[in-house]
Amino acid sequence: MARSTFEGPVLSGTQRFGAFRNVGYTSLVQSATLNIANTTANTAGFGGSSGQFVDSNNIPNGLTTVYTPSTSTTYTATSIPADSATVYRGFVAYLPAGSRINDILIDVGVITTFTSGTLTSIQVLVSNDYTAAAGTATYAQTAVLTSPAVGRQSLAAFTATQLANQQSTSTDIIQTNGEPPLSQVVFTVASINSTNVAITGGTYYFTIRYTQPDGNIGTATTYPYGNFD
Repeated sequence: MARSTFEGPVLSGTQRFGAFRNVGYTSLVQSATLNIANTTANTAGFGGSSGQFVDSNNIPNGLTTVYTPSTSTTYTATSIPADSATVYRGFVAYLPAGSRINDILIDVGVITTFTSGTLTSIQVLVSNDYTAAAGTATYAQTAVLTSPAVGRQSLAAFTATQLANQQSTSTDIIQTNGEPPLSQVVFTVASINSTNVAITGGTYYFTIRYTQPDGNIGTATTYPYGNFD
């Protein structure tokens, strides 16, 4: 089966010109499954480790570095706290800078488990960096779930700032090879236990849907207005 990868925005529709132009953006999707019980990097569902988040760029999940957002080519790693009474696990997705976030889905397949003690709460925060429990998320977050249940989790009401941020994701990583800048979208799971004990499991499914903007629309450049059949 053939496949193609496009480095620019993908537009589709049946009428490209005139008053009834109906061309729209193609929705893009990135997703990841984190199985906290899986502690083997570069295997399906790998859930990360103490102080270390994952991405799926190498498919399957591998360890990644979360960077402090910057508009320079100097990269500074963000420090993610080691496991304690609060355990952090997370997934990093990279989007074209300036993307519009259309939807964020957070599903819990298995509630976080520990060797002992009582699970106090779970919260998922979606930002452009690691975000501490009960912190301020750039894009979205769930409520602090004191009685979490398996299933799709509702996002808390968006703030005006979060809504604005979703319209155009921030520039967080400037690549040293001259490639276009990236937005770093970090899903942080904060699981709080009544005691400082080892985490043993938990399964999370993350999905982000977004559109990549076309900087040529509304300009005098030839694409997409002058691409005749």
